[in-house]
Amino acid sequence: MLKTIRLLFIMAYFSGFAWGQNPNHAQFAPMPFPPADGLRTGSGAPGAEYWQNTASYQIKVSLIPEAHTIRGRQTITYTNHSPDTLPFLWVQMEQNLFKPNSAGQLKQPPESRWRGSFADGGLELPSLTVMMNGKRYTPKTFLNDTRLRVDLEAPLAAKGGIVQLEMEWSFVMPEYGADRMGRFDAEQGMVYQLAQWYPRMCVYDATDGWNTMPYLGQGEFHLDYGNYDLEITAPSNMIVVASGSLLNPEAVLTTSQFQRYQQAKNTATTVKIVKPEEVGTPINRPQGKDALVWKFRAENVRDVAWAASAAFIWDAATVDGVWLASAYPKEGLGDSENPGWEESTQMMAHSLKEYSTRWMKYPYPSMTNVAGVVGGMEYPMIIFCAVGDRGESLFGVTDHEFGHIYYPMIVGSDERRHAWMDEGFNTFINFYATLSYYKQDPKSFWQNTAEQITFYSQMRYWDQPLTTAPDLTVPDALGLLAYYKPAYGLVLLREYILGPESFDAAFRAYTERWKYKHPQPQDFFRTIEDVSGEDLAWFWRGWFYSNERYDVGIQNIEVGSGVMTLTLKKNKPLVLPQILEITYQNNTKERIKLPAVIWHMGDTFTKSLPTKGKVLKVQLDPDKLLPDQNRANDAWKSKN
Repeated sequence: MLKTIRLLFIMAYFSGFAWGQNPNHAQFAPMPFPPADGLRTGSGAPGAEYWQNTASYQIKVSLIPEAHTIRGRQTITYTNHSPDTLPFLWVQMEQNLFKPNSAGQLKQPPESRWRGSFADGGLELPSLTVMMNGKRYTPKTFLNDTRLRVDLEAPLAAKGGIVQLEMEWSFVMPEYGADRMGRFDAEQGMVYQLAQWYPRMCVYDATDGWNTMPYLGQGEFHLDYGNYDLEITAPSNMIVVASGSLLNPEAVLTTSQFQRYQQAKNTATTVKIVKPEEVGTPINRPQGKDALVWKFRAENVRDVAWAASAAFIWDAATVDGVWLASAYPKEGLGDSENPGWEESTQMMAHSLKEYSTRWMKYPYPSMTNVAGVVGGMEYPMIIFCAVGDRGESLFGVTDHEFGHIYYPMIVGSDERRHAWMDEGFNTFINFYATLSYYKQDPKSFWQNTAEQITFYSQMRYWDQPLTTAPDLTVPDALGLLAYYKPAYGLVLLREYILGPESFDAAFRAYTERWKYKHPQPQDFFRTIEDVSGEDLAWFWRGWFYSNERYDVGIQNIEVGSGVMTLTLKKNKPLVLPQILEITYQNNTKERIKLPAVIWHMGDTFTKSLPTKGKVLKVQLDPDKLLPDQNRANDAWKSKN
């Protein structure tokens, strides 16, 4: 009986101690990720049975400027590495976004960034032939807005079955195509920027089967990898640039241009292949032909894009073995006080060195930046940026689009579902490139960024979790939720929670594990935990999967001889570790880090800490890195 009374007393004592407040068990519970299997391991790495289909393309395309028309013929070679037989295929027909009655255009308001429909919009597909198992036939098809189902006469075999689709198609190019393609009417000639311009395969995977989410404009892309052979026929007065390597420069350049082209192959100093004073003159282009065929090849990429214009100034340099080039009309030129596109190539050189050194060596042979109507868009080895950008805005958009070569062009996440996995990760690496380019003070930079994040956290934009699919995200909130909030979440991990050494190793591991593959969110989260050795469920849940806000304050401090009893109060749900800075009478300072687990048992935390002298001040978050909605309760000062 006595033992029973003692047991009840002990239980009551600890019940009062531990359960005097509501524990935060739900915030610290394991994340409900899909269980690991042969495709995806519990460590976040691809499993031994991971598979991914491939799609390679041979495309011959002609630009007809009089009608702003693109005509193409292509062969897609699609290989089914999955364990499933496929009775039909799905093909993306993204030009159909610009049909007046497309789902995307019916959804978008007239002033939307993703607008672009017009009477002649949409893709014409007069010919489609299937070649499989030695048989060629015309298949039955079903067009559903921006997707085309191709019914096969016999299922495509699993684990290595190959089918070819031969197509002929054409479309009238929109003047403004959802800020991803379009025409810029420069003084010396039209600038054409081509993207989402050819029928391409939908992804088939073990997570969602055929990925047939419609192209509505705001959500971007999810694509398989392969090799591309591209032939572009354009009027002979035009310069053409594209993803990949130019295979026949001597056939499309004048003798002097070819010499400058070769010179640019061997110097890190920018060389003008087409000079401003040459644009529009007879000596600028090879004579005697109405059209020229430009041949390109791109390997192990998920897409290709291109641009063409008679107005292009074209410069290039080779940095660390990578061909860097810029193509822009004279409208892009700046001056000494407000530098413009003449600096674009060297801006890319900075991005190349920054990302190759910090995260992963750039794996492709080239990168081209094109000035035109598109505000900022990325494709393998080519980016489109606004012709009017100057100075910091030009560097910012150039660096941002360059960074996208890593996320999602190399690490091929599903942009249509998980915009934060490319926009957020890319914005994160952009922060550090900007710091080094402008030699800014990191402390001030992070404080200013934290202030912006804090400001937005108090607005309705924060109400949607950042993991919301982009087509379901409030348009005005997309910049915050897809770009800045996930980016700053990674900053918190690197600069505040894990530290640079631990975080950098984990982020590099994620990039290396999933290059040229299709990661899911759990693969990223598990990789960071695997390499850092930290359980971060509380952070994934609070920052990524909820709209929780943050406010922790000092509720009380009692100072005794050699000891200080501290009580902290979590006034908002978001869980974060705490850093205290204690200032002593002799003006020395001490920092103490309290881990996130202090919030296991509730929203109030009390702890007695040894001190090294008379305490004058205690400051929470002394570097002001946290998105604290009330900094007024972050400090305590002695009254004595």
